[in-house]
Amino acid sequence: VVSTQSTGERGSTIDIALMQFSTSKYPVTIIDAPGHRDFIKNMITGTSQADAAVVIVAAGTGEFAAGIGSTGQPREHLLLAYTLGVREVIIAVNKMDTPAPPYNQDLYEEIKKEVGNYLKKLG
Repeated sequence: VVSTQSTGERGSTIDIALMQFSTSKYPVTIIDAPGHRDFIKNMITGTSQADAAVVIVAAGTGEFAAGIGSTGQPREHLLLAYTLGVREVIIAVNKMDTPAPPYNQDLYEEIKKEVGNYLKKLG
């Protein structure tokens, strides 16, 4: 979901974007909130409206360690989401094709363990 021309030009989400639809049981609103540090206020605005979140964790060489480190964006996003009351979280791992060898099961298990441990610390 892209909401502004500047979003597409920059290659990252700047504003929150909404998409709504209904299932036979529930109304659903998907919010695409920015993850970049420059737009954290917009991310907080979007997350404050959420019941659940999808947080992207990059598996690229060096990116996972930076992301789950004490100042990493995925870590900060998980903390903010928890603080704002979001208790349902899906962790999506991207860039699994960039480490050597591509799709490394051990790396996936490490990411799963580290992110899982952090989520347990949050509550």
